[in-house]
Amino acid sequence: MVKRAKTILTTGVFDVLHPGHIYLLRYASRLKGRNGRLIVIVARDETVRRRKRRPPIFSDYERLILVKSLRFVDDAHLGYRPFSFKRVIERFRPDVVVFGYDQDKVRSEFMEEMRREGWRVKVVKAPKMSSARLNSSSKVLAKIAKLVVSGKLPRAKAAAQKRSSRG
Repeated sequence: MVKRAKTILTTGVFDVLHPGHIYLLRYASRLKGRNGRLIVIVARDETVRRRKRRPPIFSDYERLILVKSLRFVDDAHLGYRPFSFKRVIERFRPDVVVFGYDQDKVRSEFMEEMRREGWRVKVVKAPKMSSARLNSSSKVLAKIAKLVVSGKLPRAKAAAQKRSSRG
């Protein structure tokens, strides 16, 4: 018996790519079956500002290019302006929508709209990647900030030395 090809959809910011992103995309890709598709919706800059309360490091177009280059991804698109679950579901008609382990709020919002609209979509919460310490963008950014402050990054160290020699 051959499994029917499925359209799997996942979404995210993908601002600072890290092992957790790769784990999510690999996990989602495995759900598609033979000849299925994994479609990734990359959050727009304004969505990042609203949801994360910070500007993105990379622009939405740069993040889209990064995500499209990953081998697990069959297709990737920027989210809609304004943000719209409905337009995404109507356009791509996924069989399954996969949310990251840390996307409970957006998953809950999606499920509310799914019930209201009567969409027949399976919703899956991907498990957390436990083997990597740096499995979220906020952890990566915090580590970078710590290295900059400590002067352990080569450019940051040189800049810190330059500042201290002036004063």
